[in-house]
Amino acid sequence: MSPEEPRPLNVILIGFMGCGKTTVGALLARQLGFQFIDTDQLIAQKAQLPIPRIFETEGEAGFRSRESAALDSLAATSHAVIATGGGIVTVPNNLPKLRALGLVIWLNPPEPILYARIQRNQDRPLLRSPNPRQTLHDLLALRRHLYAATAHLDVDVSDVTPDEAAYGLAESVRVHFSPPAA
Repeated sequence: MSPEEPRPLNVILIGFMGCGKTTVGALLARQLGFQFIDTDQLIAQKAQLPIPRIFETEGEAGFRSRESAALDSLAATSHAVIATGGGIVTVPNNLPKLRALGLVIWLNPPEPILYARIQRNQDRPLLRSPNPRQTLHDLLALRRHLYAATAHLDVDVSDVTPDEAAYGLAESVRVHFSPPAA
């Protein structure tokens, strides 16, 4: 797809776990009148297993394979806000697929905000480590350039409420998808 070709009318939210993809995404979809799709929910529904169980039985590689398949299943989707898993960018083949699917927005709050949000959640398989703060730091360091390379827009929504974030993003999306002035 060349830069001149219009992207499908989708918004794809990427970013590290705890950045607000699901919460802000559902609100954004409502603001835009789009459907909301969460790739983690698609994976869990198809596998009939929760995500932590998939990690336990298939490892990260098995989960990433399922994640790529979920992304492929969305290729013909339109008018959707799609929240992705935090590690979807770690599979190189996913990056052009994400960009071709629509407008990719990286929700990018600072690392301390991410840690504060995720430390209360015990369902994060990749953070089950002796030092979750260091694990978060290391994973974020590995992924940051992938998020940046994939996103059309990089947004720190940490200083606003989820409703305010969704409102601001909706305005950006409307401007992005509005027809060019004649």
